[in-house]
Amino acid sequence: MRITILFGGTNKERLVSVASAQALHTALPEADLWFWDVDDSVHQTGSHRLLAHTRPFEDPFDAGTPSLGLLGQALDQASAEDRLLVLGLHGGPAENGELQAMCELRGIPFTGSGSASSNLAFNKIAAKRFAAIAGVTAPKGIALEEAEAALAEYGRLIAKPARDGSSYGLIFVNASQDLVAVRAAARAEEYVIEPFIRGVEATCGVLERLDGSLIALPPVEIVPGEGVFDYTAKYLLKTTQEICPARFAPEINAEIMDRAIRAHRALSCRGYSRSDFIVADQGLIFLETNTLPGLTKASLYPKALKAEGIDFVDFLRDQMALAEQRARK
Repeated sequence: MRITILFGGTNKERLVSVASAQALHTALPEADLWFWDVDDSVHQTGSHRLLAHTRPFEDPFDAGTPSLGLLGQALDQASAEDRLLVLGLHGGPAENGELQAMCELRGIPFTGSGSASSNLAFNKIAAKRFAAIAGVTAPKGIALEEAEAALAEYGRLIAKPARDGSSYGLIFVNASQDLVAVRAAARAEEYVIEPFIRGVEATCGVLERLDGSLIALPPVEIVPGEGVFDYTAKYLLKTTQEICPARFAPEINAEIMDRAIRAHRALSCRGYSRSDFIVADQGLIFLETNTLPGLTKASLYPKALKAEGIDFVDFLRDQMALAEQRARK
C-alpha cells in the first residue's frame, strides 16, 4: 500500500494544511505528497519544494507540477494504485465529510473520522446538540433576530461561522454596532451566536488506539498573546502560551478529559479528535470538536502527544493501521 500525504484544499484553512503537511512529511519522508489546489486540481509535488516553503501560514503554496486531474480523478488514481491517504487537511470539504465520502465510495483508506461523523462535528450547532446528549455542557445558541435583546441581557456576545475552523470569522459583539458586522457576515454563511463566556480556554485531544480503546491526552491551557485566540494568535504571535499539561486543578483536568472523550463518542469520531472548552466560573463549557485538528509543529494536538510520551511517528503509524483496518471491514 502506497502512503500519500494529501494536503491543501479549496477553503481558507489550506495555509494551515501546508504547515501540517510539512510536519507529516518530516515524520513520514517515504510518503508521496499530493497537493489539492484551490481550483480543485491535485498535483504530486516534491519534498524540497514543500520544505522550502518558509511562510506557510501567510503565503499560498504552489506545487510547481502538472495536474493529476480534479480531486475525483486523483482519488480514482489513488484507488487504482492502492494508496492510503494521510489527511493533512483542515476545514471545508476536507473536514465536513465530503472528501471522506468520496474516499469511502472508492474504498480508499484514510486517516481520521468517517464522512458521517465529520459532517456532524463540522456543524457547530448539531455538534453541540449531540455533545449535550452525552452530558457535555455547551453554550446557549442565540437566533440572529434575538441578538439585540441577548446583547442587552448578557452584555457581550460572540459570533462565529457555523462551519469553519482555525478561528476564522470570529466577531466579538460588545455593542449594537457590532451586530451590523454579524448580519453582514451571516448573509454569506450561517453563523452561530452565543453569550460570551469569560474564562480560560482549554483543549483536549482524544486518541483511538489499535485495539479500539480511547484515551484522552493531557489538556492544553491556552493564554492568547493579545487576549483573543484567533488565527493570528494561533499561528503568528510568539506571545501566545499553550501550556501542556494545563495548570488547572487535577479535578478540572480530569473533567476536561472525560468531556473530550464523551464528545468524541457522541459524534462517532474515529482515530483522533480534539475538543475545545472554556473553563469558566459556571463550570466547563464545550465549544466544538475538530475531527482533523492541526498537526503543524506549532499545533496543539502534537504538543499533547508529546506530553503523553507518544512519538509523532508512532501516532501516525497507528492511525494508518487503523485506517487500513477500517477499509478492510
